[in-house]
Amino acid sequence: MRDVDRKGMAVLSSGHLATDLAQGSLPALLPFLVDKFSLSYTLAAGLVLAGTFASSIVQPVFGVWSDARGALWMLPAGVAVAGLGMAAASVAPAYGLVVLCVLVSGFGVAAYHPEGSKFASYVSGRRRASGMSFFSVGGNVGFALGPLLTSFVVVTLGFGLEGGLLLAIPGLVAASVLFSFRDYLGAFAPSAEHHAARRSAPSRPGGLALLLGVVGLRSVAHMGLFTFVPLYEIARGHGAAYGIRLLSFFLLAGAVGTLAGGPLADRFGRRTVLRASFAVSTPLILVYALNDGPLGVVALIVSGATVIGTFGVSLVMSQEYMPARVGLASGLSIGMAIGLGGIAALSLGAIADAIDLEAAVVATALGPALAFLLSLVLPPAPRTVPLPAAAAAPV
Repeated sequence: MRDVDRKGMAVLSSGHLATDLAQGSLPALLPFLVDKFSLSYTLAAGLVLAGTFASSIVQPVFGVWSDARGALWMLPAGVAVAGLGMAAASVAPAYGLVVLCVLVSGFGVAAYHPEGSKFASYVSGRRRASGMSFFSVGGNVGFALGPLLTSFVVVTLGFGLEGGLLLAIPGLVAASVLFSFRDYLGAFAPSAEHHAARRSAPSRPGGLALLLGVVGLRSVAHMGLFTFVPLYEIARGHGAAYGIRLLSFFLLAGAVGTLAGGPLADRFGRRTVLRASFAVSTPLILVYALNDGPLGVVALIVSGATVIGTFGVSLVMSQEYMPARVGLASGLSIGMAIGLGGIAALSLGAIADAIDLEAAVVATALGPALAFLLSLVLPPAPRTVPLPAAAAAPV
């Protein structure tokens, strides 16, 4: 990862891990919240929508603020609020209060991502796809660890939903680290001359609009499986812990795919990697949905690498389509992924209530199939002004 500042990227990726760990804890809480409040599948998916809706609506606003004024404070504040909100959701005494706490956690997620993505771009130097993949993998690992940590404190340690209060700890620790590194990260911000050069670079808003459609369709599979794998395994006769482990394997495979996707995109092109990933995702998801055995497990895990592994690549592409508005582009890309994924989860919950869970899981395969078709018309990104070498070596 030459030209990528390892210390700065490690700090940003760690914050990304803690932020998405909070969000990734929600599906592991769902089986227990369903039991506590006697929720339907639609109401359970509504909790996922609450978090994703808050993040997707507010995230572009934070992105505009980041572009206009800079907002390093969003990094420690965002990760702290994300963790505290999800911890409070685990012990809220009523469904409405759970929704409110999940919304608050979503606001924290919304605050962290645009500023974190922007500075990840800065510290990546000339290998932006590789660097952004390293930043993204922090979020992937956080999503994967969220269900495992939640299951450990709620089930293994026997704390019940009250153990969810411990979910606040990773966010508070990460916030402290980010606060202490604020000056170090701030040294990577480009000069006024470089900002001016990037603002004069050509943009392709039409390309960004198409990419957002691709990202939203990908999220049908990502957030659909994220929401329903534990519940689907319970319906198949397996325990909640088994379903949570499968979800974690799916998400960890996404982290591996993300690490591989960045270098592959730098070598073979962003659009090529997107198309290849989507082409194999749909059959893999169908094999999992229709096979309750080892083959289905393997297919689910590999689909995690192909579906989630394109996250860093699409994030870089959004920034390259809008080089003068990196924060806004990042906020739109991540917000679209989360927001449409939440809407998809709610729709899939309605399908599960009306038909069954198998029909809902099968329906998630439609997302990457349509994303592949839309990716065929994505235009190339315009050439952007690279960060100067000096920006990769703060004193």
